[in-house]
Amino acid sequence: MAPTLADPFNDSSALIDFVINQGNGVKGLSELGLKALPKQYIQPLEERMCMTNIVPQGSIPIIDMSNWEDPKVAKSICDAASEWGFFQITSNFLEVAQMLHTSFRLRAKQGWCTVTACSMQCTWVG
Repeated sequence: MAPTLADPFNDSSALIDFVINQGNGVKGLSELGLKALPKQYIQPLEERMCMTNIVPQGSIPIIDMSNWEDPKVAKSICDAASEWGFFQITSNFLEVAQMLHTSFRLRAKQGWCTVTACSMQCTWVG
């Protein structure tokens, strides 16, 4: 049974039951028309991100793979993978995909990054 506006979630067990056990989810919670959010959904002030100290990021890294044997290219890939988690490449996709799959799979044991050739995303290892 859903709580009424006059009887919002007084304890966390009722909230967990409604949202999780009954399968209503957060969507069901929002459809109740509650006047205030349950405290479990409010992040404490000390854990909130300070919006005044945000440093703007540059654009998504774009790496030219035309000279993929250049050590700077490998460094750019690993930097992009560790800082961004992904990157965009320019060059022949199939050649680059095979190169990334082959060369970085071998270096994964050395703490480099591994690359899924079909998605072209790096996952940092080590």
